[in-house]
Amino acid sequence: MKTKISTMLLFGMAAVVAVVLYTVMTHNQLIQAEENAATKWAQVDNQLKRRADLIPNLVETVKGYAAHEKEAIEAVSNARNRVASATTSADLIQSNWLLTGALGSFRTAFSGYPELRANEQFKQLMDSLEGTENRLAVARRDYNEAAAAYNSKRRQFPGNVLASVSGLEPKPYYEASERERETPVVNFGGAKP
Repeated sequence: MKTKISTMLLFGMAAVVAVVLYTVMTHNQLIQAEENAATKWAQVDNQLKRRADLIPNLVETVKGYAAHEKEAIEAVSNARNRVASATTSADLIQSNWLLTGALGSFRTAFSGYPELRANEQFKQLMDSLEGTENRLAVARRDYNEAAAAYNSKRRQFPGNVLASVSGLEPKPYYEASERERETPVVNFGGAKP
């Protein structure tokens, strides 16, 4: 009888230890996935800062060529300021979509200035900005993949219980804005669309 109780007690303790180990491992996986997403977000943030740092130089270069394109210059400057004052990931994502749209309008507004496009400083700044946009696209993709992995672990059992107890919040996705989903209109001087 004592052997049966000892065996049952051992199995019970082994089961408790297994559940505790599984819970700890799951919690650690959640933390690891959250840290991975945070690291990927840091790369997005790094590229956003790089882009924001390039914009004042680009704006100053253009100002000398086209004072009458003030609206496009102001839109880019205002959008950049909004990015700089963003406090949350969601706010930063939204303000960067505004900046992306303003930069698109900026490029369009100044595409008709051959002397500006021929300016070496302008070309270097635009090349740097385009390279940054490409790196930003990669960083966004990497972040979204990490956020998806984290959010998935956070929603699955027992991760959902552990995330709730630990206060781990879901990560927002860096999704395309409505403006970016629109099909661009290309017009080479023909009839208006």
